[in-house]
Amino acid sequence: MVERVRPRLLLVEDEPQLTALLIRLLGEEGYAVEHAGDGQVALHRTLTRPYDVVVLDRGLPVLDGIELLRRMRRRGLGVPVLILTARSAVADRVVGLDAGAEDYLGKPFEIDELLARLRALLRRHLDSAEHLPLPAGRSLDLQARQVRDADGGMVQLSEREARLLTLLASRPTRVFSREELRRRVFTDADSENVVDVYVHYLRGKLGRDAVRTVRGVGFQLGRR
Repeated sequence: MVERVRPRLLLVEDEPQLTALLIRLLGEEGYAVEHAGDGQVALHRTLTRPYDVVVLDRGLPVLDGIELLRRMRRRGLGVPVLILTARSAVADRVVGLDAGAEDYLGKPFEIDELLARLRALLRRHLDSAEHLPLPAGRSLDLQARQVRDADGGMVQLSEREARLLTLLASRPTRVFSREELRRRVFTDADSENVVDVYVHYLRGKLGRDAVRTVRGVGFQLGRR
């Protein structure tokens, strides 16, 4: 069974019933959800743990959501933030977006719209990120073309290996056909089996389960 790379989401919300509902729904959608019930706890979490996206209420105990967001941005945290709040007037949205939020959604809301907005945030974040998350706690440093693990280990990739892994990691749930990978990654290659060759190279460096073969379709980022 293939283990999907679950996007890491921090939910910052103090209303118990809504918190329980969102944790369940977001978990079913495939997110690895952590929860913080006040702004101070959320600030500590974001400074000490990596997240792919944050869903943030404005009216929080201890430290309100806007001040939390400002402190995050002053510390250089670039994680995308969606503000989810009952304060949805135009002036409130302007304040939230000016404080550094990427998106703003008023309560009450439709869960399908929330999920669609989160998917869009993740796509934009992955397209502009300097590091991409990989299975087993690894990450891909795009500039250095290195795969790093949680223990500090590092594997250097060639340019073509990095380009292939970058595409797979940028859409971790998607299965790419050989033809699409060849067209998007190996535009200068004449060999028809170039994709299989570089998948073999990646597995040799990162382990057999670093790339999953989907029979009759193509390849997907994955780990058993």
